[in-house]
Amino acid sequence: MSISIEGITKNFGSFQALKNISLEIPDGQLVGLLGPSGSGKTTLLRIIAGLESADEGRILFHGEDVTRLHVRERRVGFVFQHYALFRHMTVAQNVAFGLDVLPSRERPPAAEIHKRVQMLLEMVQLGHLADRYPAQLSGGQKQRIALARALSMKPQILLLDEPFGALDAKVRKDLRRWLRTLHEEFHFTSVFVTHDQEEALELSDQVAVMSAGKIEQVDTPQKLYAQPSSRFVFDFLGQVNVFRGERSDSTLRQGDAWVRLPDAAGATSLQLYMRSHEVRLQTTPAAHAYLPLRIESVSLVGAEVRLELSPVGWASDEPWEVGITHAQFNTWQPQRGDQCFAVPQVAHLIEVDAHTPHTLRWEAGEMDDPAAMI
Repeated sequence: MSISIEGITKNFGSFQALKNISLEIPDGQLVGLLGPSGSGKTTLLRIIAGLESADEGRILFHGEDVTRLHVRERRVGFVFQHYALFRHMTVAQNVAFGLDVLPSRERPPAAEIHKRVQMLLEMVQLGHLADRYPAQLSGGQKQRIALARALSMKPQILLLDEPFGALDAKVRKDLRRWLRTLHEEFHFTSVFVTHDQEEALELSDQVAVMSAGKIEQVDTPQKLYAQPSSRFVFDFLGQVNVFRGERSDSTLRQGDAWVRLPDAAGATSLQLYMRSHEVRLQTTPAAHAYLPLRIESVSLVGAEVRLELSPVGWASDEPWEVGITHAQFNTWQPQRGDQCFAVPQVAHLIEVDAHTPHTLRWEAGEMDDPAAMI
């Protein structure tokens, strides 16, 4: 079931929550609405569901205008962040609730309801907990029950509002993997809201990044991360290292630091954006860059060692972060207070008064002195 969002605008008094939003969600895709608090993503999700009405625009399901349809008529399943389970009902009764309250002419026979509930509980791997109450469940189990309840009505579309936001990191990761598997098996159309970049990039077929009631970019996770179309998307999607400076000929300078640009740049005031994996550290400067840094902290995090660094002889609004492998760490043994040099391998150039990045790459030959590499 495809979803077409056409020119949706929503105001709450003098506050404009959504500003002429348009978005196409193909049949069977899992689409993430990603953005900071207040960006309008939950409001948009509730308008799709029919829980809120838009001031302007239309919502179409598979080409049919459902803008004026009541939420009950949209065949939409909705999963809330805080489960919204009935505490006085068992797990099985919670899952069956939507079916039990249907008008008698639409309600399936009791035997069919029981069969569907059992099938759904087995699907979410909680069939053995049918007679328990919500207070006897963990957070992850409650969220799976909420999902089973949403699926009991055989929805054409599944909508999820921060579905894993109240759970700890390991449970979130397990449930994300489980939801992705479930989605691929049943191929329903899903839209979920999150402010967690990792969650959006891991789960989604497409991600719509929202800011201040507008969509900044819609793309696959791979393209969104590799080719952000605006400064906001770049800043929002993970840690980024920024070098700001003034261009003189083909060199960008700030204080004692400088970077030679491989492409001629038209503007004078420029910023280089570099993600952690796009920067290498050396014990001496490279031929194309002089970016001295001091190590402020060393954190062994999972598969990499993360270094937090501060500029020496130049300034940055935020500390820099660069990850190195454990093998590099064991060879180099970096300590707090040591000095090293950043070597840009890929950078994204943004004019100070512009919003669209331009990607720069340096040839391997420019990054000389292999003996200095860490």
